[in-house]
Amino acid sequence: MMLARREVLAGGLALTLAGVPAFAQTRGGPGMFGLIGKMRAVAGERDALIALLLEGTEAMPGCLSYVVARDPGDPDGIWITEVWDRRESHAASLQLPSVRATIARARPLIAGFENGTETEPVGGVGLPR
Repeated sequence: MMLARREVLAGGLALTLAGVPAFAQTRGGPGMFGLIGKMRAVAGERDALIALLLEGTEAMPGCLSYVVARDPGDPDGIWITEVWDRRESHAASLQLPSVRATIARARPLIAGFENGTETEPVGGVGLPR
């Protein structure tokens, strides 16, 4: 299912505040919720946008994994991969004042979105047993 532009933006930026959990080989649990999306920065602003995405100011309850990656074939492309314990945790994170402030700061640096999809994580590194 393709996500609306607002959902991908909000989801990706919400997770930026979570950081990446310690890596341990584990299996995923039922009901986990994932998002994978490609964001495009305004030309020349990718590093500034990535810095905002990686700013960690507050724990994000329910965030199991968050990865921000440069697209090596696109000088303005950024991929964001997120895993949540459940959909409701992701939705709740979007209401936090710190997340809303980060979204507002990042908007001028975002040129758009190319891809976005929901996933149902089933296991991997860094996910709960």
